[in-house]
Amino acid sequence: MNRKIKWIIASVLGLWLVVTLVWFGFDLDGKYSWVIGSERVAIPDSTITDTVVVVEEDDYTLYGIDTRDFEVVDGVVEKNQFLHNILNPHGISALQLDDIGRRLKDTFDVRYMKVGKKYLLVLNKDSARSVRYFVYEIDNTDYVVYDFDSTLKAYRGRKPIVTETRETGGVINSSLYLTLDEQNASPTLAIELSEVYAWAVDFYRIQKGDWFKVIYDEKFVDGKSIGVSKIHGAVFNHYNRDYYAIWFDYAEQEGDYFDQNNNCCRATFLKAPVKFSRISSRYSLSRKHPVTGVVKGHFGTDYAAPYGTPIVSTANGVVLEAMFSKYNGNYVKIKHNSMYTTQYLHMQKIATGMRPGVRVQQGQVIGYVGSTGLATGPHVCYRFWLNGKQVDALRVEMPPAEPVKEEYKEEYEKVKKAMMERLDAIKVPGVEQIASK
Repeated sequence: MNRKIKWIIASVLGLWLVVTLVWFGFDLDGKYSWVIGSERVAIPDSTITDTVVVVEEDDYTLYGIDTRDFEVVDGVVEKNQFLHNILNPHGISALQLDDIGRRLKDTFDVRYMKVGKKYLLVLNKDSARSVRYFVYEIDNTDYVVYDFDSTLKAYRGRKPIVTETRETGGVINSSLYLTLDEQNASPTLAIELSEVYAWAVDFYRIQKGDWFKVIYDEKFVDGKSIGVSKIHGAVFNHYNRDYYAIWFDYAEQEGDYFDQNNNCCRATFLKAPVKFSRISSRYSLSRKHPVTGVVKGHFGTDYAAPYGTPIVSTANGVVLEAMFSKYNGNYVKIKHNSMYTTQYLHMQKIATGMRPGVRVQQGQVIGYVGSTGLATGPHVCYRFWLNGKQVDALRVEMPPAEPVKEEYKEEYEKVKKAMMERLDAIKVPGVEQIASK
């Protein structure tokens, strides 16, 4: 009897499986659109696209869509709001939503819609206010359009980006950020300048009276700035010394910043292993330890920064140690050449892949700021060895990188002369008075 029941159950399941496969036509990869009680309709491959279309807007065109014959509703994604919350009230079915999530996920995966991002509903002017287009802004420039015409399709678009070349400058009275803000310049310019001058100017020791001039490209979308794309040239006066940085394309698809002496602005070592932190403790031969209270040498420079701030290698090299110890906490030690070695202490965690023998590049993340080991708060203790002896990294004269190659010197002289003239022509109130002292 039991065998007969098992046979009946197996037969029913087998029949159900056959009917299911026949009904769905073995459509295991989602290449067909299904509506119960209708024909199976093949969906052309052209409806699945990653094509990015750059469109020009006018008074009635939004995201490349002529909206004159439609009703337009815009909004932002709210907390705990999903795609079905937005589209269901306008007649979009669960099957269509599944189609968006499955078949069209290569164009954009709707699971990654974020709170606060803009969207647009373009509705038909009918009693149901049905959806014709749904647009979601991925970021400041890119968006995805879902077209609910006879066949659901999706494509990506990009807003036009306008690039303007600008110039500015200022005398620093408190910080570079505030000075740029006073000049109504993009705040991202401070980050770009710190990248350009990372090897020459110590941004933790900027003093009142330092000044700068800069010529740069800024990008705009819908009339709003989305950041600085490139610095063409700059001069930064730090401790009464001029540091020029002039972009020069010296070979195919290559380029770098060089100074007034034809030397590369990039040195072999970065000034610091973390960005926009502060020095909380300097190198000292006698310092009272904040934890033990013992007076002893502090053979490193402490940079205080929030937990999780990336720590980068200040130069190319090979990892000697990447481990935990009682006093150092999580740390990484890197040998750069026969003369230089650096060490980074008290990490919250060591970056994935850091182990002895691994080669690292300048600026590569090797760990994250923490307070492991003998530490009172989040910081990185940066230690520096010169010829086997621990020294103050802030006082070491770092060797420069390669100068302009001989075959490009004549060309660079022309570029340098033109850029320096443009920079010198920028009028910054107060600079003349400082320069005359």
